[in-house]
Amino acid sequence: MRQNPSFAMTDVAELRRLIDQNPWATLVSHTPEGLVASHYAVLLDEDRDDLTIVGHVGKPDDMIHGLGERELLIVVQGPHGYISPGWYGDVQSVPTWNFVSAHLSGVPEVLTPEENLAVLDRLVARFEARMPEPRMMWERPNDPAFVQRLERGTVGFRLTPAKILAKRKLSQNKDTEVVETVITHLQADGPYANPALAAEMRRAHDAMARA
Repeated sequence: MRQNPSFAMTDVAELRRLIDQNPWATLVSHTPEGLVASHYAVLLDEDRDDLTIVGHVGKPDDMIHGLGERELLIVVQGPHGYISPGWYGDVQSVPTWNFVSAHLSGVPEVLTPEENLAVLDRLVARFEARMPEPRMMWERPNDPAFVQRLERGTVGFRLTPAKILAKRKLSQNKDTEVVETVITHLQADGPYANPALAAEMRRAHDAMARA
């Protein structure tokens, strides 16, 4: 991802929010056989206040990625969507795509089985808690033996990124009037309605105004 200083996203709190709200990530490794990519849910490490990420992969993805032995790139994708040139008014323009994305890379630490179980428990609790009748990992009809077998089929990891590249391209290079028009179109009914992207644009431009 090519960086542009105007679109750089460096605030740790905002990056933590991005990861927390968009946990479905892409994991990429460069192996002797070439590039490999997998997709898993990740979480921020609850014991840290930085951008350390915890997660797991199913076996044999740990061996395919060389988990713990080589660099791992984690790509987190936030709200994104098409921006029509018609929304800019009667001026020369072309379409674009607004987005928020972060690349975090480093050599991950492989978790112990006990640590991995804790991460799996957190993952289940994070998403299952929204259900009307949540089924947590250790609750019946699951028994401890079943959960232990589940853990043995996975490998947990913790990644404290050595390199972070994050970009928030949300029409920061446009006039306020144009930005407001784009937000209005994203909030309205239509083929490219995208309230989540509109909210990210509002958040970014409000921050710019405060600065």
